[in-house]
Amino acid sequence: MTVSLPHGPRRGRSRWPLPRVAGPARTSRPARTSRPARTSRLLAGVVLTASAVLAAGCSEVGAPRSGNTGGAGTFDNTSVADTTSRAAAAPRTTNDLQTDYETVIRNVLPSVVQIETGNSVGSGVVYDGQGHIVTNAHVVGKQRTFVVTIATGEQPLRAELVASYPAQDLAVIKLTTIPKGLRAATFGTTSKVAVGQIVLAMGSPLGLSGSVTQGIVSAIGRTVSEGEAGGGTGAVIANMVQTSAAINPGNSGGALANLDSEVIGIPTLAATDQQLGNSAAPGIGFAIPVSTVKTIADQIIKYGKVTNSGRAGLGITGRTVLGPDLQPSGVAVVSVTKNGPAARAGIRPGDVIVKLDGTRVPTFASLAEQLASDRPGQKVRVTYVREGSTKVADVTLGKL
Repeated sequence: MTVSLPHGPRRGRSRWPLPRVAGPARTSRPARTSRPARTSRLLAGVVLTASAVLAAGCSEVGAPRSGNTGGAGTFDNTSVADTTSRAAAAPRTTNDLQTDYETVIRNVLPSVVQIETGNSVGSGVVYDGQGHIVTNAHVVGKQRTFVVTIATGEQPLRAELVASYPAQDLAVIKLTTIPKGLRAATFGTTSKVAVGQIVLAMGSPLGLSGSVTQGIVSAIGRTVSEGEAGGGTGAVIANMVQTSAAINPGNSGGALANLDSEVIGIPTLAATDQQLGNSAAPGIGFAIPVSTVKTIADQIIKYGKVTNSGRAGLGITGRTVLGPDLQPSGVAVVSVTKNGPAARAGIRPGDVIVKLDGTRVPTFASLAEQLASDRPGQKVRVTYVREGSTKVADVTLGKL
């Protein structure tokens, strides 16, 4: 299956990064969606390359329609001989799980908000008691002021942008007035997230505030490139959480919560399938891991900007170049940062990078994906072509 990843919101149309409210539905501004699409392919290992279409960004204001929900089930190994006891126990097990769901919703949903930016609607999560709200960068776009509806009241509130960090598709906004009863979410730990855990996605899909879908953690450690089509930031995001919980336009910036009532991710992207006419590919959504969310949000709140992303970089700007067969063949270096990693290794403008640690990098996006899981200070081997000659340089990576 070929996937496209819908991204960020845009005035007058839906924003389609994932996986980004809670409170009573605003009947005066229901939502409909459009779905721009670009294709991507699934690579071996944990890297998902996508020329992203934001599949779960902000939704455009319009007529509401019903959405799909993800599903999670349980597998029972009980033998036929135990049929009677299993049948008797099933209602209790079902009721226990339902109680868990209700508890999580009661604890987390009041911290999930709806964010309106012009004609688009996205989601956000209350980060602290000072009125800070974390969301996706593609949700806020170029806006600096927003209308926020919280779960504890119908009255819309005004919020202003603190800072946006498109490189990780995250942003923080702040309420200008802190309402009574504002409840900050509890954020979990990425290291405790495991495949198979039941999760609930909360947000404002299609402008329907306070919506909840359920599923499981399908995979962890995904690296996803969301591209820039449809309002996306072009971010390459590492260690994303893949989930089967339904992620629809408007969910971007919302909460992906576990059964301990902890937010473990921010829904940002959802896959679309070309074979289904670029409609949503059921059960494939992605959330930014909570470790990244906390790292970026804490810096924005403290410094007003991100001072250390923890991401590695070569210290270059570049562009994809085509070979004689008109297919992508490498990354042409447009400029190098003075005294940066590439410059210190002897790489200069005009060189064409073709491999990183022996892996071909035919496009700028593939180069970014290879670097996404690396860390500053790590050494990599860069193969490049200069004036027809192939050369190799060992580069100590710097900060993105």
